[in-house]
Amino acid sequence: MFDLAELNICFIAGTLGQGGAERQLFHILQALQRCGSKSRVLCLTRGEYWEDKLLDLGIDVCWVGQSSSRLKRQTKIIHELRRSRPQIVQSQHFYTNLYAVAAARILGLREVGAIRGDANVEVSNSGRFFGALGLRAPRTIAANSEAAISNLASSGIPVSHLFLLRNVVDTDIFRPGLSMKRQTVTICAVGRLVKQKRFDRLIDVFAKVKSQSALSVDLIIAGNGPLLPDLKKQISRLGLEDSVQLRGIVPDPETIYQEADILALTSDWEGTPNVVLEAMSCGLPVVATHVGELPNFIKTGMTGFLVDSFDEEKMVAVLLDLINNPDLRTAIGQQARESIVDRYSVHQLPGQLHKLYEAVLR
Repeated sequence: MFDLAELNICFIAGTLGQGGAERQLFHILQALQRCGSKSRVLCLTRGEYWEDKLLDLGIDVCWVGQSSSRLKRQTKIIHELRRSRPQIVQSQHFYTNLYAVAAARILGLREVGAIRGDANVEVSNSGRFFGALGLRAPRTIAANSEAAISNLASSGIPVSHLFLLRNVVDTDIFRPGLSMKRQTVTICAVGRLVKQKRFDRLIDVFAKVKSQSALSVDLIIAGNGPLLPDLKKQISRLGLEDSVQLRGIVPDPETIYQEADILALTSDWEGTPNVVLEAMSCGLPVVATHVGELPNFIKTGMTGFLVDSFDEEKMVAVLLDLINNPDLRTAIGQQARESIVDRYSVHQLPGQLHKLYEAVLR
């Protein structure tokens, strides 16, 4: 019978910055280490947020991005794999899939590709040729959403090549904070300040919520990114400087959730957003756009609320209802926490990984 303790696996990561895919890589490596597996990471970048945390775990992290040449990077990857000789090469980002495939084929290893969104976005961002190749070349693809699995199957990828590797959350760290009576209801949002996340939409929604609410309401946005100057101008234009806090990157995001009463997500697209899992694990009701995997774990009126991305007025109405009804916030938050503990806890990850690698090595 297959035993994780006998596994030697090498991951190829495009970055170790403070993102969702990188947090999931940390969880995977931590789970594998606890099971006795050998693992290391080859990364195209260096000196980023998760690198130190992986080194603290005792994980070897090797920089293979010295050159901008794809061929030279591939050569470096192959050289490093010859040294460690793993059974499996696993890509953690879609754009590193082809590195994993090429190295595995040359060295006679097994590879696992990655899909972090809904598959359609990955292809669009990579260009038709490389996008299609990144989908079809891996003999196994680990996707973090059922939406991606469905899209891949619809595009002709054999279902036998696809594996659902759910995002997980550390429910011991991301837990409800102390119950406190607060004068102000706080909405929070966490993520990179990029176009996809539509923080501009969130700020417009918040402006309407604030103007219609009889209670004091604040908004905390945690994250950094290229749209920071534009968002600052928008906040100033709407006269929200006293109500909107831009916190930047927060090393311990659970503190934001424990400080807040509601999480809002206004993205145009997602796979399985970690911020939603984390907020629900902390007992927050979530109001989010109807994107990606969210319909599979947010049940409107039970564990949160989903709203069509173009229906800002509906989002305003839902937020106002939660603001005015603390008992509803508590009830939704409790059910959200229970649902995450049951299905998305990090403690379930070893079982998922065992099934994935057993299938890959079969």
